[in-house]
Amino acid sequence: MPLLPWLEPSFAHFMGIVHRQKIAHAQLVGGSIGYGADTLCMAMAQAVLCEKASNHGACGFCKSCQLFEARTHPDFYALEADGNQIKVDQVRQLCQRLQNTAQQGGYRVALIRQCEKLNHAAANALLKTLEEPGVNSLLILQSDTPSRLMATITSRCQRTLVATPDKKALRTWLEQQLGPCQDKLWCLPVVGGPIPLVEYCENGHYEQLLKYRNNWVNSLTTGQLQLGFTQLKDEHLVDALKVLYFVLRQQLLQPKLDNPFMRQAVVALADQVMHQVHQLNRMPNVNNLAICQRFVLEYQQVTKL
Repeated sequence: MPLLPWLEPSFAHFMGIVHRQKIAHAQLVGGSIGYGADTLCMAMAQAVLCEKASNHGACGFCKSCQLFEARTHPDFYALEADGNQIKVDQVRQLCQRLQNTAQQGGYRVALIRQCEKLNHAAANALLKTLEEPGVNSLLILQSDTPSRLMATITSRCQRTLVATPDKKALRTWLEQQLGPCQDKLWCLPVVGGPIPLVEYCENGHYEQLLKYRNNWVNSLTTGQLQLGFTQLKDEHLVDALKVLYFVLRQQLLQPKLDNPFMRQAVVALADQVMHQVHQLNRMPNVNNLAICQRFVLEYQQVTKL
């Protein structure tokens, strides 16, 4: 996949560091996968492994590039969470691989996706490699939320900054992918970025998000949970709650919520919704109907202060 327009400055900055031979052994890319950060990281990795890289990146034709694009490069390693965490055994195995001699005679590159999911033991294991990296090894740490990383990790990394695209750039790119369409930017926080939004539109799930939005508005207005939520499947609950968070934030624009105490209560309720979303990752069995009904009833209570 080609780089998204808003990622090109970040890649150019990285290639400038490579060209000046100022590259550190660890790069921290602070950007969301939903906004293309994974594509950026892969382009960075390929450029470092490429035998004939230029200022513009990998050549795309050498043996190393062919192996990389076929996902069979022996000196490239990718690591991501096992479930909800990146575990210590995964990191230890990765660090051991980085100590091996490069089979292609150049760099060995490892990419850790969403490294904020490192558990405490895994983060400490990674520190040892960051403190004593092997020769010609590069660790690329991608993080959706860099602020959640241990300071001892971030301080040992060179930063590759990723700018957040403005609405105009996002709308232009989405129209290129989907053609002329109504504004869909409202649900970017729900799905996590423009890349998954395109997937949602192509598989028809975007229409379901619209139904969630309408059903939540009607539920909050009437105090009665709409029938559309009575058969909500477990795999769709997170999306439904993320849409509820959006709707609650939109409710703050309504004249009826000009009371500062009421506004504060709605903000707190929205925070509860997102806390519930995070908790669902650790809750095997939940009553979807009860969760939805609870938030509707709480909204009714806080808006009648």
